[in-house]
Amino acid sequence: MIHTIIRNKPTRLFIILGGIFIANALIAEIIGVKIFSLEKTLGIQPFQIGLFGDVYSFNLTAGVLLWPVVFIMTDIINEYYGMKGVRFLSWLTAGLIAFAFLTFYGAMQLTPADFFVTSKQGSGVPDMEKAYNSVLGQGGFIIIGSLAAFILSQLIDVFVFHKIKKTTGEKNIWLRATGSTLVSQFIDSFVVLFIAFYVGTRVNSSGNDFVWPFKLFIAVGIVNYIYKFIIAIMLTPVIYLVHNWIEKYLGHEQAAEMKRAAMAD
Repeated sequence: MIHTIIRNKPTRLFIILGGIFIANALIAEIIGVKIFSLEKTLGIQPFQIGLFGDVYSFNLTAGVLLWPVVFIMTDIINEYYGMKGVRFLSWLTAGLIAFAFLTFYGAMQLTPADFFVTSKQGSGVPDMEKAYNSVLGQGGFIIIGSLAAFILSQLIDVFVFHKIKKTTGEKNIWLRATGSTLVSQFIDSFVVLFIAFYVGTRVNSSGNDFVWPFKLFIAVGIVNYIYKFIIAIMLTPVIYLVHNWIEKYLGHEQAAEMKRAAMAD
């Protein structure tokens, strides 16, 4: 039975695309705790972007390295498996991300072995237990904001994708794929910052902690979206490459039938 299922090309393709989608979303959430300088990583001087009286540069979460892959997979899955296919994977991914964070929380409650705490002092880490908890122990509002932004942006992405495709038909793959990503990433950029930092820093403030002002929330959201906008445009050729591979893998007749069924959802 399982051999028959795996031999079915549309089923096998859904497993492959779904696996890439889930893996990249989950890993992006885990590595997203790190903030990096895009300009310094590229070996150039930080940009001086003036917004609301302050100067900003491209300081981004490491998760942005993988989120573009997630949104490419969203559009590809939407093309061949419809809104139901994307929604199924989106809710499954959100559940697995929540499960991962619950597992992290449980692991953090375990009492560390004495040698573990000091095991990396020679590498400049004085307390491995604190380092471990700092990396995996993202705040509750960050987790809530990230999950809310993920689900909302995915639902918006599939909706916009289908609206554009119904208007333009089979042509202009770049328009529905890149267009839906640009809209959904705009929502994603601001929702996660609003819940995680604008609201989160107010609720969790103990008096002397830094609280995000509204203009900082807007400015950082704009800088993040500029980056995502540029990446979405740059990855447009990748969408065509993946489409061509899938058309060859499935065969044009089966691919066309699947796309017709996807639009009927």
